[in-house]
Amino acid sequence: MSDANFYWPVRIYYEDTDAGGIVYNANYLKFMERARTEWLRSKGIEQDRLLEEGVAFVVRRIELDLRKPARFNDALKVTVTVKMLKRASIVFEQEILDDAGLSLARGEVLIACVQIAQMKPFAIPEPLMGVLSGAR
Repeated sequence: MSDANFYWPVRIYYEDTDAGGIVYNANYLKFMERARTEWLRSKGIEQDRLLEEGVAFVVRRIELDLRKPARFNDALKVTVTVKMLKRASIVFEQEILDDAGLSLARGEVLIACVQIAQMKPFAIPEPLMGVLSGAR
């Protein structure tokens, strides 16, 4: 599955909404996080195995543009695309679409690879870099 075709389905539950009946803004970030995790999994990359090796992917920066609200029971698609791959970081572009394909939110997320013990930037391990390079 290429990045252009990757999406993760999300159903909006009552717990995702605020007092106004729309999805609470922070939940869009959760949906994007889940989609990135599933995208990595689709590439054979399990983050728990990375943690066992002392390596983690952490969010360094997020830009989020909320365009239209999602509501209870909506079925959404969260896309994941690699915009830029560097030695120790990945920039993802993500979009949340409704069932008609309308863009509800767009985000750009900078993920840093770190060595957990020092919490300092660490080169993405070579086997992963090969997988990630092929995903672009």
